[in-house]
Parts: sequence; structure tokens; C-alpha cells
Amino acid sequence: MVFTDYLLKIISLLGGLALFLFGMDVMGKALERLAGGKLQTVLAKMSSTVFRGFFLGLAVTAVIQSSSATTVMVVGFVNSGIMTLKQAIGVIMGSNVGTTVTSWLLSLTALEGSSFLVQVFKPSTLAPLLGVIGIVLFMFTKSEKKQGVGTILLGFMALMTGMELMSGSMEFLEGEQWFANLMVSFSNPILGILAGAVLTAIIQSSSASVGILQGLCSTGAVTVGNALPIILGQNIGTCVTAMISTVGANRNARRTALVHLYFNIVGVAIVALLVYGVNLFFPLEILTKQAGPMEIAVIHTGFNLVATAILLPMNKLLEKLAYLTIPRQEVHQAPVLLDPLLLNTPSVAIQRAMDVACQMARASQEAMETAISLTKGFTEEGFEQVRQLEDQTDIYEDALGSYLVQLTGQKLSVEDNRILNTMLYTISDLERIADHAVDIAKAGREMHQKNIQFSKQAQEELAVLEQAVMDVIRGTVDAFQKQDLYQAMKVEPQEQVVDALVKEVKSRHVRRLRDGLCSVEYGFVLEDLLTSYERSADHCSNVAIEMLQVAEGKLEAHEYLNALKGGQLQESAKFSERFQKYRARYVFPEDKE
Repeated sequence: MVFTDYLLKIISLLGGLALFLFGMDVMGKALERLAGGKLQTVLAKMSSTVFRGFFLGLAVTAVIQSSSATTVMVVGFVNSGIMTLKQAIGVIMGSNVGTTVTSWLLSLTALEGSSFLVQVFKPSTLAPLLGVIGIVLFMFTKSEKKQGVGTILLGFMALMTGMELMSGSMEFLEGEQWFANLMVSFSNPILGILAGAVLTAIIQSSSASVGILQGLCSTGAVTVGNALPIILGQNIGTCVTAMISTVGANRNARRTALVHLYFNIVGVAIVALLVYGVNLFFPLEILTKQAGPMEIAVIHTGFNLVATAILLPMNKLLEKLAYLTIPRQEVHQAPVLLDPLLLNTPSVAIQRAMDVACQMARASQEAMETAISLTKGFTEEGFEQVRQLEDQTDIYEDALGSYLVQLTGQKLSVEDNRILNTMLYTISDLERIADHAVDIAKAGREMHQKNIQFSKQAQEELAVLEQAVMDVIRGTVDAFQKQDLYQAMKVEPQEQVVDALVKEVKSRHVRRLRDGLCSVEYGFVLEDLLTSYERSADHCSNVAIEMLQVAEGKLEAHEYLNALKGGQLQESAKFSERFQKYRARYVFPEDKE
């Protein structure tokens, strides 16, 4: 072959590789978006034992087609304190087996036969067929899920087409002696393992490097003996992504990445010693057999299954090895609240941010409950608890604010985008409830220090108001946690009831002042309490209205509220009905007589 022929083949090879990697990336990200935040729920909450973790890791990796993505996700969970190192071990082992699915899909290139079914499943037919279905779903449907499936099929088409292009461009190597010599040199286990590790470390995907090896099989120069050490090395090279991701992470996260590395190193050592030890005394003829895409898939899956079968029961030894490498510290290292590592899987990052926002909402609710109790019986311990809860909500808000801004530039599903916008518009209101709880706690301390005691009538009125305030806060927090729009619609009429109760309490207090039944000094404290209660309910209203507006794709909260109260909306009648219902629920004792 002349130089120009070589050049054209190389261009074709690089183009095929580019298309292959692009298809894998598109397919993986589309699968992640389709799975959504369920990935976190599945991995973090259902991996209670190492064996369950193994099957979950296998399933998740088979879905998102990337053991590196799963491992980085797990490292992020451990760094955030969502998952323990023990839980992570099983998931990591499962991800190594799950990633072999790609090699089986790529082995379709080895299908032979003249039957119609075989011809349909050959990549030359299957890829364009899936591409046609994919483009129809992507361009001519409005359903986000169908468009997601279309993107997956288009990614798979690009993956298979790239594989075909690579295989075709490599066929010229079949008669090249230098290439034959190169492949023979890879029969040396150390050299083959090193080559596989370096290639995978560079492209940071064992699935992609295995695909390239399957493409090389078209030359006819690849034997099982050549392929085995390269595949062993590829499993070590894939650990690079997780190792890089732990830069700046806590010690447990670094131990997680080390478990991934140790699992593959020990597995490679055991399988290599076993195969080449036996071959030393009893030559294995299978090592000289020509390898095809199917054989590569078998070796890739076989290694991971053997390594897992040996090391899964020994998971505690891997854990101890990680702790020996990175010893425990006497000083406790707090988990990262919102780990930047999770930004690599935006749907998971959204779910994690939502978890933190829910923690903030619950902290604000707890602060308010404690603060109200301090107006009945003040304690310094209770006051300090309210202050700590408020400080906690400040930390949550600061962390969420910067984290959510980073997520705004990511490609998200419609549902994830809705949750993101809801958090952006509501976290400040949720935090402000805790601020008002501190104000109420301060009023409780003032009452305690000045021995202020409201009249029995005032106490009874405040008890009714406080019950209404806590009900609207609990309803808001519940609606936010569940993202329940029906529950959110109940918040505004409840808030209006709180406003009405506040006005009534003020009016009755003025009458008692006029009749000489209450002092002005008591009135100052009462005014502080009423203001905090009313504003807390206002923030609940803001949260609920923003949830409803974001869901409808609008950001006109004030206009919506005015139209709702003015009877201009379809739901205005329901609003009035609910207001009357809630107003009848909160009645002052003297009005019952």
C-alpha cells in the first residue's frame, strides 16, 4: 500500500473511533436522563448488603453503560455521607460486571448466516433500522420519554456504525507483518496488561477500549492469547477516572476509589497467575485460537465474573486494605454536603440537592415548633437548639445556592428542570422560616426574663393562631418534600386564614388595652410574635405559589395570587371554599360559646 492509502485508512479509523465514542457518550447520557434521580434512590437506599449492592451496581451500570460513571457516582455518595464504604464495595464489583453488556452488543458484528433474522441483527442492518426509529421518536414526538428513547437509539446507531467503520478500516492490517509482530508481543502478559491499562486510562472507558479491541479482530491477527492480557489491563485502566475524581475528596471517598483499584489489580493478578500458571505446565490450545468480537465479550465477562466470585466473599479484606492504605483519623472528617462529583450525573445531583433542600425544610419546621414551645416554657437549651437549627438552614441555603447555579447549565429532563427551578425559587423562603423562629424564641426569652404572662384569653387566642401557623408550615414542607402540587394548592387558603387570625388577635388586644385588661409592654411582645407568625405563613405561601407557577412554566407569582383572590381563575372557587373550611377549623374558645 502507498502512503496515501495508509493515510486514508487512518482517517477512516479515527473517524470511526470518533463516531463510536460519540455514540457511547450520547447513549450513556440519554440513559442517565431517562433513569433520572432514581439512580440515587436505588444505589444509596437499596444497597444495604454487599450482595444486594453487587446486583444493583450490575443493573445500574448495564443501564447507563459506564462502570466509570457508576463508580464516580458511588465515590460522590460516599463523600457526601449518603453511602458507607461497605455498601460501596458491592456496587463497585457489580459495575465491573454490568459494563460488559456493551461488549456483547458490539459482538453482533460477528453474527454469520444467511437467514433473515441474522441479517436483521447484523450491525449493517440493525444500526440504520434503529436510527430510523430513533429519529422518528426524537423529531416527531412530544413526549420527553419517547424523545429520550429516540436519543438512545440514535446513540446506539452511531456506536455500531463507528464500530463497523473501525473494523473496515483495520482490515488492511491483516497482511502487515509489523502489526502481526505487535500483536504477538502483547502475548507477553506484562506488556499486554500495560498496553490495555494505558489505552483505557487515556480514553477513560473500558467499554470503548474493549470495542476497539473487538474492531481489531477484523484483521485476523488477534488471538485469545493476545487479547486476554489486554482485557486484563483494561480493567485496571478504567480505575483512573474514579481515582482522578477523588482529588480533594474526603478519606472515605478516596478509600472507595482504592477499593475499585484493588479489586481489579487483585482480580487481574489471580486470573493471570491461574491462566499462565496452568499454561506453563499444560499448554492451553485456546490461547492460540483466533479471537473474534464474541470471544472478546466472553473473556471480558468471564474475567469480571471470576474476579467477583473470588473477591465478593472477601469484601471485608478489600475494606481493610483500603483502611491500611488510608488509615483512620482521630479528627472526624465531615461528609461533603453537596459533592461536585455528582455533577457528572446531573439527574443524580438534582436528586441529592432536593434531599438537602428537604433537610433544610424539616430543620425550619423543627425550629418553629421548638420556638413556639419556648413562649410557653422557656429554656436556654431550647433557645440554643433553635439557633443551631437556624445556623444549619443558613449552611444548607449557601451550599444549595452555588450548587444549583452549576446545575443550570446542564442538559436536564423536563422533570429535573422543574425540580431545579422550584428549588431556586423556594430555598430562601424555607430558610426565612427558621429566621422567624429565632425571632419567636427571642420573644420567648424576653417573656421569661421580664416575667410577662398573657391573659388567659390572649393565651387561648395565640394557641389557635399557633396551631394554624404550624399546620400551614407542615403542609408546605410536606408538599415541598413530595413535590405534591395538589397539597401546594391548599397552602394559600391556609395562609389567608393565618392573616385573618392575626388581624383578629390584634383587634382583640386593642380592645383589652382600651378596657385596661392588658399593658402596652405586653403589646410589644405580642406584636413581635404576631409579625413573625404572619411572615412565616407568607413564606409558606411563596413556596407553594412558586411550586405551582414553575409547574405551569410561569414565573408571575404576584399576578397569579391577585387573580386567584380576585376570582379570575378557574381554581378561585376552590380557593374560597378551602378558605371557609379552614377558617371554620380555627375558632377562638370564646366564639364557640
